[in-house]
Amino acid sequence: MVYQPNRRSFLIASGITALASTRVLGANDTLRVGVIGAGGRMRTLLDCADKSGPWQIVAVADPYKPHRDEVKDRSDDLASTHIDYREVLDKNIDAVFIATPDHWHVKIASDALAAGKDVYLEKPVTHTIEESATLIQAVRSSKQILQCGMQQRSWTHFRNAADLIQGGSIGRVVQVRTYWWQNYQRHFSNSPQWNQTNKPVNMADLDWKQWLGSAPDQPFDKEKFYRWRWFWNFGGGAMTDLFTHWIDVVHMAMQSDQPLQAQMLAGKYVFEEWDCPDTIQAAFRYPGTATNASGPKGFDVVYEGNMSSSIDDGGLEFRGMDATLKLTRSGLSVYREGIPGKSNPILTEASTGDGTITHMQNFFECVKTRREPNAPVEAGVAAARAGHIGNLAYRGAGQIAWPPKS
Repeated sequence: MVYQPNRRSFLIASGITALASTRVLGANDTLRVGVIGAGGRMRTLLDCADKSGPWQIVAVADPYKPHRDEVKDRSDDLASTHIDYREVLDKNIDAVFIATPDHWHVKIASDALAAGKDVYLEKPVTHTIEESATLIQAVRSSKQILQCGMQQRSWTHFRNAADLIQGGSIGRVVQVRTYWWQNYQRHFSNSPQWNQTNKPVNMADLDWKQWLGSAPDQPFDKEKFYRWRWFWNFGGGAMTDLFTHWIDVVHMAMQSDQPLQAQMLAGKYVFEEWDCPDTIQAAFRYPGTATNASGPKGFDVVYEGNMSSSIDDGGLEFRGMDATLKLTRSGLSVYREGIPGKSNPILTEASTGDGTITHMQNFFECVKTRREPNAPVEAGVAAARAGHIGNLAYRGAGQIAWPPKS
């Protein structure tokens, strides 16, 4: 008989601390929000905000007019529109949602915190490892809330999986497999990565210089504008987009968040116009801790994926000595060693919905209570750092020790 858990199996002390604020929202107050970066991901965040409590869009900033207009329409024409995000920070708002290209994240978030605004910051929270200290300092020297967009930390079955692992339910874990396949090929009519961006760009509607920001000056390129994640000036490819989510789950479950070394074998086999590789095999070695089930010898994490095949989508497998826990956004399954019929799990739990909704609800609640959010800045920095380390290995000799000796 398969047991269907409907609550968390183990509880972990969260160490939640109360934070001061210049304004604490009451239970019936409306959260006044500024939107910065109004593309496809922001649409999802706004949909989730609709399910998270009373709120309103006060202002929106984006260098591209159709994006600004879409959010203004959504606000019933009440939101003011801006090209420069700093004009949004001057408004009477409580919080900002940031979903810009990665190279803007730390700059905008730091300015928002300094302006006394709470922040929901999409992942990866940093564009480079060097930005890590800047962002942590900006958060911890302020009185503001910052929620990193690592929504698995608010997704019930992911949290339950972490509890099962930490409680020893699958035994000592020495290897974690992560994977994510997506399909960006334009000749597949059902490819969302292609269809969502196959649109003309009217240059009269785009402030390209503002979009570039701190990135090197360069001519407009439609591929870079729509698929900026795959160019080093603006993003970090699959390692800071897809892998970042999964390694954060590993960090949460294994309670170890910085690899000792990394290897990465990758290449551009399909999308040669990109900077970042479209096909990846990567491996990371992590130290053990006194509190995780892996023991003092540590554990390995592997990642594989490519951008021209999507049959299996994405997920993780925690390979324990007593059982294996398989985990996707659809749910979890546990398979016990030594039990015949390896296709029959001894425990399953289906996802109860979209974790981005519960993550946004957690942000709304923390804005009111001033408690630490489920995905604090240190968690976001650690998840991004792992992807950056993988990319450094790829762009170097294929492997790297961390921290480097020089």
